[in-house]
Amino acid sequence: MLLEVKKLRTEFKLKRGTVTAVDDLSFTIDKGEILAIVGESGSGKSVTSLSIMGLLQKPGKIAGGEILFKSQDLNKMSQKELQKIRGNKISMIFQEPMTSLNPVWRIKDQIMENIMTHMKISKKEALTRTIEMLETVGIPSPAERANDYPHQMSGGMRQRVMTAMALACDPELLIADEPTTALDVTIQAQILELLYRMREKFHMAVLLITHDLGVVAEAADRVIVMYCGKIVEEAAVKDLFAQPLHPYTVGLLQSIPQIDDDSDKRLYMIKGMVPNPLNMPPGCNFSDRCDRCMDRCTKEMPELQDINGHKVRCFLYDKAKEGELSAK
Repeated sequence: MLLEVKKLRTEFKLKRGTVTAVDDLSFTIDKGEILAIVGESGSGKSVTSLSIMGLLQKPGKIAGGEILFKSQDLNKMSQKELQKIRGNKISMIFQEPMTSLNPVWRIKDQIMENIMTHMKISKKEALTRTIEMLETVGIPSPAERANDYPHQMSGGMRQRVMTAMALACDPELLIADEPTTALDVTIQAQILELLYRMREKFHMAVLLITHDLGVVAEAADRVIVMYCGKIVEEAAVKDLFAQPLHPYTVGLLQSIPQIDDDSDKRLYMIKGMVPNPLNMPPGCNFSDRCDRCMDRCTKEMPELQDINGHKVRCFLYDKAKEGELSAK
C-alpha cells in the first residue's frame, strides 16, 4: 500500500459559516496504479490533492482523518519534513501550467531548482538531468528549449515541462490535477500517453484528477466519483462504465455525446445545480437532482457500501444480495 487516506475531512472557515470541501473521504493507491477522481467542479477533487500535498491555504485546514504515505501520517509532519517529500517522493502537476511556472525564470532553472533541492548533485549534473527529462517527455531540441521562458512555449509544451519537473526526482506518487484541461484533443491524447509511459517507466502510482470521463476511460485502472466532497461510487474503470450504480454517475455517463446519437437528439443534462456548500440539503446531497429520489433520501445520508468490490452510496442498493448489482 503506497497511499492510504482515512476519513479525511477538509474545511474552510468563512465569515458566513464553515464549508466542508472534503467529507469522510477514504481510499487507497497501490504502487503502479492509476486512480482517477472524477466529478463536477466544486466536488472536492482539487482540495483532496492539496490536502495530500500539505498545500492548503488559509482559511482551509484538515479537520480530521489521516493521510498515510508508506505508513507515515503526512498530517503529523512538520513543514520541513513535508518539504523533503514534496517534489521528491510525491510530485504534482498543477491544473494550469502558465500560472504554475515562474514567468521570469527559464525552464531549465525551474526544473534544476527542484532537482538540486532533493538530490545531492552538482549544477552541471542537474542541467544534464533536466535536458534528459525534457527529452523523455517529448520536447524537441531539449537543450535549446531549456533556455526558453514559459511564454515562449505552447500550452501542450508547458504541460510537458510541468510533467518533466514533477518526474525529475523519480517520485513514487504523481498527482495530476486536470492535466489535459484547455488542451485540444490531439495534445490531450499525447499527454495521457505520456503519463501512461511514465507510469510504466518509473513504476509510479498516479492520482489523476479530472472531470472528463473520457480521460478516465483512457488512462485509469480504478475510479472514484465524488459529489459535494463525498465518494458516491468507486469501482474498477471497466466495471463502472459497464454498470454504473449511483444515479449521479449514470447522469454523468449519459451526458457524454455519442458518435451514433441522432443529431436532433438533445444531450442529456442532470437537472438542477450543485447545492450551496453553506446550505446543504438534509439527507443525500444529490436528492434534489435525482430522478430516483425516495422519501428516505431527503432525510438520511446513505452509507458507502461495498457490493462485490463495487462501492456505492445510495439507498437503492440497501438490500442488494451477494452477487447482485441491480437496484431494488
